[in-house]
Amino acid sequence: MIVTNTAAAAGKTAKDTSENLDLQAQTLWNDSIAWLGSHWLQILIAVGVATAIVLILHFLRRWGMKLCEHSTGPAGWGTILGRAVAKTGNFFMIMVAAKLVSGYANPPEVLGKTIDFLFTLAAVFQAALWARELILGAIEKRTESENYHGEALLSALGLIRLLVTFALFAIALVVVLDNLGVNVTGLVAGLGVGGIAIGLAAQGIFADLFAALAIIFDKPFRRGDKIFYDQTKGTVEAIGLKSTRIRAFTGEERIIANKQLLDKEIQNVSARHHVRNALTIGVAYQTPPDLLERIPAMIEAIIEASGATPARASYDKFGPSSVDLVVEFDVPGDDVPAGNLARDKIVIGILRKFAKEGIVIPYPTQTAYAAAPDGTLIYPYPEGQADGR
Repeated sequence: MIVTNTAAAAGKTAKDTSENLDLQAQTLWNDSIAWLGSHWLQILIAVGVATAIVLILHFLRRWGMKLCEHSTGPAGWGTILGRAVAKTGNFFMIMVAAKLVSGYANPPEVLGKTIDFLFTLAAVFQAALWARELILGAIEKRTESENYHGEALLSALGLIRLLVTFALFAIALVVVLDNLGVNVTGLVAGLGVGGIAIGLAAQGIFADLFAALAIIFDKPFRRGDKIFYDQTKGTVEAIGLKSTRIRAFTGEERIIANKQLLDKEIQNVSARHHVRNALTIGVAYQTPPDLLERIPAMIEAIIEASGATPARASYDKFGPSSVDLVVEFDVPGDDVPAGNLARDKIVIGILRKFAKEGIVIPYPTQTAYAAAPDGTLIYPYPEGQADGR
């Protein structure tokens, strides 16, 4: 008996709904016929104005397409704006025109509400399309670089486009449903819970992905840069979504996750201004003080003649068998082999200059003395040479 009553109630509800729809459709038809008969002049003027608005919007879209076609080289803000304008849809143009002229034509209430709803629908999703093109264009502009050659953008743009599209159109859908009077609280909560679940399940992948985006945006290094981290020294060959590939100077290819790489201290050798070299030179104690005083200037002249820049040439300490100088010089650029060649020229130049001036670089020496049974010293050299001759 209860089942029969329920089925009867459901049938009655469906019948009432169908009758209401038929009544609303009949009312809309009658109101529209009456409106057309009483406002035909306003309607004709509104249609003409709407047509002009649509033509103007078509012209603007065509201008955006031409701006994209004529652009060369890296994308500028004009090209990015042109791409966004080129994505303007016909449905949006029609609804904009209808919304602008609907007030003048004074349509029936039902038709006016329909125009408002369709305009909201078109405007929300069109705004999502524009926002997507602007965001992706800004990412492309941010990553443009001769050293990247588009490699980082090509590897990441597909996934970035998917994430941006999903986020924007999800927001657009929520806005449309909210305008329809639908309670979107549950939908928003469901999207939030689903996002948290996906994030927890793939947190390692997303960590490396966001690290890759950080590398692309912040540019601590680029493809082709020479970097040092931990005990690894090499050249960056590829920056991927999950990992970075580095060709070590010893020949092997090393692969490290992007997140782990950013957690380390990275030395970007390609970004340094100069290569600094340091030498320690010992001069014999028998060198006259006047000559010792001239030696730093001699070394600086040799450094400048080799194309390097002297940073320091001064005495450091009294060594076991020599007076020690510390020499530091900078070679412009980041080329280590060129720095080594300059260092070789400087070392040879110092040896030649010292040989010409009679300056001695002593060998480290030690003298051992023995004692006789009566306690007297036994010299390791003839007594006649005790004075050092």
